[in-house]
Amino acid sequence: MPPPSARPAPRDAVHHPVFARFYARQSVAAERVVAPHRTELLHGVGGRVIEVGAGNGLNFAHYPATVAEVVAIEPERLLRGLAVSAALRAEVPVDVVPGAAEALPVKSEAFDYAVTSLVLCSVRDVPRALAELRRVLRPGGELRFFEHGRAPGTAMATAQRALDRTVWPLLFGGCHVGRDTVGALRAAGFELRPYRQVMVPAHGPRLPTSYCVLGSARRPPEAGPADLAGQGV
Repeated sequence: MPPPSARPAPRDAVHHPVFARFYARQSVAAERVVAPHRTELLHGVGGRVIEVGAGNGLNFAHYPATVAEVVAIEPERLLRGLAVSAALRAEVPVDVVPGAAEALPVKSEAFDYAVTSLVLCSVRDVPRALAELRRVLRPGGELRFFEHGRAPGTAMATAQRALDRTVWPLLFGGCHVGRDTVGALRAAGFELRPYRQVMVPAHGPRLPTSYCVLGSARRPPEAGPADLAGQGV
């Protein structure tokens, strides 16, 4: 029997059909603003890549030719179907499969890069999801992330916490706008590489949803299976 972390998640581990339809429309409409961040996120990626929370597959068009294969994990059925269509148009091989971030249905140390794009805000268990990402990356492998982040100002951070504790996750598929992505990566044992705060959109009024962080982190090269087993993975 495979270990718990290697068992496939239920086919519909996430089921938000109303939000999925909204997201599919809204994300395409916002692509003019978001696309440059996707290009920056994926610049220089190569080899075998796992993308967790692929949504409707808008990242696929931005993968460079140095990528040998993308395994795209998407738990929501409607979005997964759209991602399959996007994969057929991609210029690199993309395999879209069901699964949840907390229980990735792939082997350990199998990927050179991992990618998360506006997904850690909505996973149920961030430490578990990051432990899984660390598990599936080879030692020295790199995680690229583009995520909602905590605002630097006290007033806006307070507004984010209020939204996260009340209506926002209920309305937007479990999304939390004020999670401390950088702190969570450090706590999970990743080595932070260059990262920066970005505003989405770059111009206009600042909203609780505007604050994002874009960058990369590395699984330490010395971390092996024994280290991960000690963390309960």
